[in-house]
Amino acid sequence: MPTLLELALTFARIGICTFGGGYAMLPILQREIVDARHWATEDELMDYYAIGQCTPGVIAVNTATFIGYKKRGVAGAAAATLGIVAPSIIIITIIAAFIQQFAHLPAVQHAFAGVRIAVCALVLHSVYKMARKGVTDWLTGCILIATFIAVAFFGVSPVLVVVLAGAAGILAGLVRGRKA
Repeated sequence: MPTLLELALTFARIGICTFGGGYAMLPILQREIVDARHWATEDELMDYYAIGQCTPGVIAVNTATFIGYKKRGVAGAAAATLGIVAPSIIIITIIAAFIQQFAHLPAVQHAFAGVRIAVCALVLHSVYKMARKGVTDWLTGCILIATFIAVAFFGVSPVLVVVLAGAAGILAGLVRGRKA
């Protein structure tokens, strides 16, 4: 069982990769929490992502809180949460103090453009891994495609899509249960 300090430091290392927000942290969470530390299984992490998406706040912070709680209760949740947000607070404070003085420089603009592309790649990697694990049959594949189309092309609220996809999953489970 990890110590509170170990939880805080591990999530602080993850929190340092704040560019791109919570989704950009998902591959790092996968590597650190599942592969390196074995604090959660891949299925548990997927569940934490899903729950984290449905609850208020940043998905990576919510996931850290869930994992901290699983490992050490309320104190673990607090340590993991503080660990993952502390680097963001520090980095944002530093950037905010200097961004106006340097934002006009071409090198800074190019650096941010490069970071945006890297974040896109990280998010796509997370989507690929989550889809590979989450799409288990034709129905879940249809839910994936329908939700993507609804959000990407018709501007449907992600909150509504999450609720409807959850309802579709429950309905599918009930229908499958009757057939079994």
